[in-house]
Amino acid sequence: MSDWKTSLGIAAGVLSILGFVPYIITILQGKTRPNRATWWIWLILSIVISASNYFVGAGNTIWLPVCGGIAQFIIALLSLKYGEGGWSRFDRMCVLGVSISLVLWWQFNVPFITLLLNIVIDFLGALPTIKKSFLEPEKENLLTWSLYFVASLLNLLAIEHWNLKILAFPLYIFYVNATIVIFLLRPKFKAKFKYHPR
Repeated sequence: MSDWKTSLGIAAGVLSILGFVPYIITILQGKTRPNRATWWIWLILSIVISASNYFVGAGNTIWLPVCGGIAQFIIALLSLKYGEGGWSRFDRMCVLGVSISLVLWWQFNVPFITLLLNIVIDFLGALPTIKKSFLEPEKENLLTWSLYFVASLLNLLAIEHWNLKILAFPLYIFYVNATIVIFLLRPKFKAKFKYHPR
């Protein structure tokens, strides 16, 4: 059972990297211009979430944030040449939030608080993408989000010990990805089931 769950966790990590490949290709083709601040913030969040996840006892589920962080590092580097934008007020608030969570971790030695704070920050950063997926689904890459959704599902199935500390991040990332994929598929379902009067 343990080997099976370990394999699921690793598969989730590999899929999370593969999910970014179409996005990276569109960057290199000049079709996508990643926001520099956003991707560097997401990279920092991935590092902190991976570390805090590890310290709360996550085993098999650590691969998703770690591998996602590797892909985010690649995109953050590409954003230096192919990206756009500077640091908005929201970006600075996110960095401040991550910094506060690290101080709290260091001061009180409670990695779970850091994990929860960074999940909240990550969710706030995901809200514009969730909104865009609902209002302008054609501007998001369905393949990327579908792969990341499957990765987050595998990550949930890889959980060895079901408790709040270990479940928090996998459950959060699953629901965010599920929401985005549902929003991206919504126009396709509407078109398929649209009533055509005779």
